[in-house]
This record gives sequence, C-alpha cells and structure tokens, in this order.
Amino acid sequence: MRLAIFDLDGTLVDRSGAFADAVTSLSGDHGYGPEIEQWLLTELADHAERGDFDRLRAAFPVRESADHLWRVYIDRMASSVHCRPAVLGSLERLKAAGWSVGVATNGASDIQRAKIQATGLSELIDGIAASGDIDIRKPDPRLFELAAARCGTQLSPGDWMTGDNPETDIVGGHEAGLRTIWVTGRPWPEGLLTPHHTVKDVVAAIDYLLEEDAA
Repeated sequence: MRLAIFDLDGTLVDRSGAFADAVTSLSGDHGYGPEIEQWLLTELADHAERGDFDRLRAAFPVRESADHLWRVYIDRMASSVHCRPAVLGSLERLKAAGWSVGVATNGASDIQRAKIQATGLSELIDGIAASGDIDIRKPDPRLFELAAARCGTQLSPGDWMTGDNPETDIVGGHEAGLRTIWVTGRPWPEGLLTPHHTVKDVVAAIDYLLEEDAA
C-alpha cells in the first residue's frame, strides 16, 4: 500500500480564515477590547498552543484562566475551520485507489485533532502525527516517521508528502526520504531543494498522485 502524507493547515484546511473568526468570536464572548484581540491575532498568527494564553494573562488583566481560554479557542477554531467538499472527495478517491492517508502537522495535539474531527477528515485519515504528541516539529524526519507508523506502515521511497510550507513540508519531506508536492501560495525561498511537483491546491496534488499511480 502506498502512503500519502499531508500537511493540515493551509493544505487540507483553511486555517487563516478560521483563525480570524475564532479570535473575533473569543474576544467578543469575553468582552475583550481591540488591544487584546490584536494581540491574539498577532501572537497566534502562525500557530497556537496552551501556553500562549498564559502569556496573554501575563500581558493583560483578564479574569478567565488560561485553561478555559484554550478550551474556548479550540472550540471556536473547530467551529470555524473549513475543508472544501472537493478535498474530501479527492481523499475518498485516493483511499478507494488503495492509498493510505496520513497527516503530519505542527501544532498542539488537541486543537489539530479537533479540526480534523470537525471537518470530516477523521473518516478519511489513517494516522495523525501532531508535533505536540512528541514535542518534535517538522522538518524533523521523525514526525513523518510517526505519521507512517500511525498509518500502520513505515516510510518507503514511493511515498509522498504534500504541503504548503517550503521549509517544514518540502525540505522536511526530502529529508525523510519522501517525494514531495508543494501547494503554492507563499514565496519559494532561494537555495532550497525543489519539490518533485508543484500544484495550486491539494485537489490537484491528489489528482497527480492518482495519475502517477495509474502510469
């Protein structure tokens, strides 16, 4: 069985739009003003974890506990995050073709799994490795190895990594011995190993995998 590993945020799901909605909702629910809302938008822009809300409480006189705010943030992200029906349909076709589907994602385990559950991706994914599981982040090859193990297999030369981040997904995939597909959307840094294939979105990436498989 061939293995296809995917990044989550910015590849399978749209984190950016969900993130702004979640912060606005959390701030409104707790009566936070624009200063706190802007702090959250800035400090949590790339990724969020439980400790960020300890930092929020240190910076502002908020009443709520960090644990409470983290739970609310997870709930709001899960409610706001979106996976396009075309992506779900493409993953169904990949599974039907005999592929195993894994996710390797940098992020806290609870929030990443909440997104996967909320979007319906959980029914299509065989194994998930989040950096919060073992305190290892992409591009460390061990996170890709964990994703494979949680799919009940191990990495092999015919396996693929698809993601939008040049450093963590593409370079990381290369270092783990995977073929790579880059989902464009950000500038490509000079000097990096180039991906094996480049696409505009993850649906096109899955189409390419199916075509390669049939060739």
